[in-house]
Amino acid sequence: MNLWKIFTRGIIEENPYFVLALSLCPGLAVTTSIVNGLTMGFTVWFVITANNVVVSIIHKLINKKVRIPVYITCIATIVTCVQLFLQAYAPDLYKALGVYLDLVVVFAIILARAESVASKNGVVVSFLDGMGMGMGFTIAMFIISCIREVIGNGTFFGLEVFGPSYQPALIMALPPGAFMLIGFIMAGFKIWNERVERQRQLKGSEG
Repeated sequence: MNLWKIFTRGIIEENPYFVLALSLCPGLAVTTSIVNGLTMGFTVWFVITANNVVVSIIHKLINKKVRIPVYITCIATIVTCVQLFLQAYAPDLYKALGVYLDLVVVFAIILARAESVASKNGVVVSFLDGMGMGMGFTIAMFIISCIREVIGNGTFFGLEVFGPSYQPALIMALPPGAFMLIGFIMAGFKIWNERVERQRQLKGSEG
């Protein structure tokens, strides 16, 4: 497969959040502000890429019967390093993300890429897949947190957008609002991907 295709498929065509619907929990819980959403996104981006590389290097040494515990151990090690970094250099963010940082260890998207891609391919393909999927996840976190912060709090990166007279839509600051928002964005991605697929089929039939 084309290396560029491997990298870009995780952004729109196979976006891990809006298309594959994996690891939805953080989108409901930590995206009340853009900073929190981006921090979670970059954390998952780093973990999924690093784990893909590690698994692609050691997969031939892993007994198939114990591969899942090995993957989880690798992920837990990387997540612990990220936690220690955030504790040391961004303690407020570490507290804001709370237990959801620990949950990154068992995020379905990270395990899925380790099992379906990293365990069957070399370092380059695994790295590009991790980068693409991580970028797609981070973009999803940014979109959700941006809309929620602007509409639900009237701020953008903590800066006031609409002035003191603005009445925030509190539903967007709550998980039910995030759930509805995610559903609408998923529908948009589905419509877009179906349109692209139809155009691809038309070009194929004309060719």
